[in-house]
Amino acid sequence: MIQQIIKNEWRFLVRSRIFLSVSIVFVLILVISVLLGRYQTQKKTLTHNNAKDHVRQQWVQLDEMNPHSAAHYGTYVFKPSNLLSSLDEGVNSVTGNVLRVEGHVQNEIIHSEASQMQAVSKFGKLKPSLILQYVVPLILIFLAFHSIHSEKQSGRLKVLILQGVNPIQLIFAKTFSVWLYGISLLAFILLFYGVLNFQNITTDILVRTLFFFTSYALYYFIISGLTIFFSTRWKNTTLALTSMLGIWILWTIFIPNIIMSSAEKWHPLPSRNEFQSAMSEDRSKGLDGHNPRDKRAVALKEKVLKEYGVDSLSQLPINFDGIRMQADEDYGNSVWDKHFGSNRNILNKQKHSFQLGGFINPFISLQNTSMGFMASDNLHHQEFLLQVETYRRTFIKLLNDEHAFGGSKTGNWSWKADNAFFKSVPDFNHKPTQILSVISNYILDVVLLILWSVIVTSLIFFGAKKIQIV
Repeated sequence: MIQQIIKNEWRFLVRSRIFLSVSIVFVLILVISVLLGRYQTQKKTLTHNNAKDHVRQQWVQLDEMNPHSAAHYGTYVFKPSNLLSSLDEGVNSVTGNVLRVEGHVQNEIIHSEASQMQAVSKFGKLKPSLILQYVVPLILIFLAFHSIHSEKQSGRLKVLILQGVNPIQLIFAKTFSVWLYGISLLAFILLFYGVLNFQNITTDILVRTLFFFTSYALYYFIISGLTIFFSTRWKNTTLALTSMLGIWILWTIFIPNIIMSSAEKWHPLPSRNEFQSAMSEDRSKGLDGHNPRDKRAVALKEKVLKEYGVDSLSQLPINFDGIRMQADEDYGNSVWDKHFGSNRNILNKQKHSFQLGGFINPFISLQNTSMGFMASDNLHHQEFLLQVETYRRTFIKLLNDEHAFGGSKTGNWSWKADNAFFKSVPDFNHKPTQILSVISNYILDVVLLILWSVIVTSLIFFGAKKIQIV
């Protein structure tokens, strides 16, 4: 019976010229959004590769230079474009993509895409995620409403019930017929995207895409089921439509902003000035690599002299300046771990509080899973920053070690490392975060989407007996 009703629904839709015309236009918009997203990703990838190659060439072509001077000269790391971000850009457009790597300083990432847009374009770009999260559910609401409204207007719904059609089967069939339309659009856009990027698809991308598809499929079922349920339960179908549109507005606009603002108040991040002041204060308590009279530097000197069994720095077979510089870096690293680690903990608390909002709003869970599975949320951004900081520490330590053990003596700041050494310093190699290593962060969102689907199913099952047939 359910299959027959679904077939009848689709026959009616296919015969509707308005429906076909709207569908064709909408599919074209989806295609354009995917093509634009792919073009933007390719453009950013090309820019990234050119900038990375240019900076690397500057580094490997360095003439003879003191290693510590080279540490201050530093280099740049560029955040690579993510293939999946063509579907959901997430936070990537506002987090920045260039980070300077140098000694003594852990710089902030800069040059976000949003900051470089023209003012008129800052309202947003045509992105698949924008269409999939906002427009498709809206279409499903109107389709579901029309499916019941037309049946009531024609009297066919009353006839079906009087003929003995099971109300539960009827409502589920109506829900599935509308839901399948959303699934078809979702499957089309993912298949089209897969064909365009077939050569670059990996197992991790396939797994991420599968989870992405599942999240949207659950949300579309929630939207379709609720609209059908309200339309069948309420005698006034127009009121049902208005109520569902109100819910859609609350879910997509108001509630996410309210919960995010609340989470930021419950777990506030320090201001930039507070953060930098706290960092500077803790940093000042450590060894000063540029001040040999610093009491901590003096203690380190006595320790090194004792280790080498000599009485003065001039007798050391190494350059103590490099050791002092690295000790300064090691202390700075511990300060960075303390303060940035605290910020990451606060961000994780904010994220968890926001996730809990999924109990009253499944759209929040959809947004979290959409960005998370497409590797474009703040969690993946933080993973990138950690990789850069790990590279910075390796990069600076290689320079300080060359300064200390490369052949110079203490106080000889005119000593220079040759070009071969600078060529041997490895470039930054970003390793994409694998979904299996972060999947636990999105389990709550998926569970809440499933829970909402169960709630909608229960509403249909237990409320079908009170269906309004006129």
